[in-house]
This record gives sequence, C-alpha cells and structure tokens, in this order.
Amino acid sequence: MSRILFETASTLNGYLADEADSLDWLLAVPSDEAPEVAPTATVQVEGSTTYEWVLKQEDLIAQPHKWAEYFGNKPTFVFTTRDLPVPEGADVRFVHGNVAHALPAIREAAGDGDIWIVGGGDLAAQFFDAGALDEISISFAPATVIGGAPLFPRMLGSDRLRLTSAAAVGQFAHLVYEVRPRE
Repeated sequence: MSRILFETASTLNGYLADEADSLDWLLAVPSDEAPEVAPTATVQVEGSTTYEWVLKQEDLIAQPHKWAEYFGNKPTFVFTTRDLPVPEGADVRFVHGNVAHALPAIREAAGDGDIWIVGGGDLAAQFFDAGALDEISISFAPATVIGGAPLFPRMLGSDRLRLTSAAAVGQFAHLVYEVRPRE
C-alpha cells in the first residue's frame, strides 16, 4: 500500500510560510542546496493556499508547459472549497470535503507509489487525524520568521514519532520521522 508522506521545508522556528504567505525565506537559500523531495511519490496532495501560491509563483496559467516540467503527469489532489483555475494539460483533481472521504480515490490514483502532501501543515495534520500519515520529512532552512503558517498545528508526542534519518543537506537540516500508529 502507498505511504503518505508529509515532506516540506520549514523555518527553524516551525513555519511553512510567513505571515504574508510568503516563502521568500526559503527562496533565499541557494536551490542547489535543497534536498530532493518525495522521489517515490506518484500523487501530490495540497491545500488551496499552496496550489494558488505555486500557480502564481510559476505563472502556470499563462505558461502551462511549466506544470509538466515540474510535476510531470502526476495527479494532484487539491483540497478546496472554491473553484480554482487549472493549467492546461495538468491532472488536477479538486477535493471538497474531508481527508477520510477522499482517501480511497487518492490511494487508487497513487497505485503502488507514494502520496506526497506538498503543502499545508493543517492538511498534513488532517491526514494524521484520519490515521493516514506515515512519515514527516522536514528540511529546516537557516531562517526564522515572526509568524505565519505553522509546520504542524497538532499535538504530536514523541511516542508517535521515530527518527529514521538526520542529515545536513547544504544549509538545510533534513530530518525524517516515521509516524507510529496509536497504541
């Protein structure tokens, strides 16, 4: 069965984006120093804020060919309550509702590959709430911000996490934790 991976970058003080939903703190780190993300994933899952940021940042509506360059033909499930644009040729599937309801379709689309929760600490936490989060992989960048989108807005104790690797990757500290089932 597919593993569900929350692989993301964070500031040292635990934010995915600053209070203006900006990732300038991340983009300031040389990109050749960034760790490879979710190479085994065949499906991406993200919240609407992340999806809209990527569309805007990369100008994907005006330049839809860039979608395939970045994401290939991977299905992308976007959790949203709104109608959002889709780059021409992209396999974007909008999800209205909770994670547990959408999980069978997401797993089916993944086949034997993994599922990458691209963005949204809250979305990753919803997968955790549904008992469907297998791994948290965080690349801590050499930056802090005053506030913003938290890395993981849930209480998660050390009894549920097992460190499986820790490495320096350029200027990033890359930590991988297995999420253990509730005992």
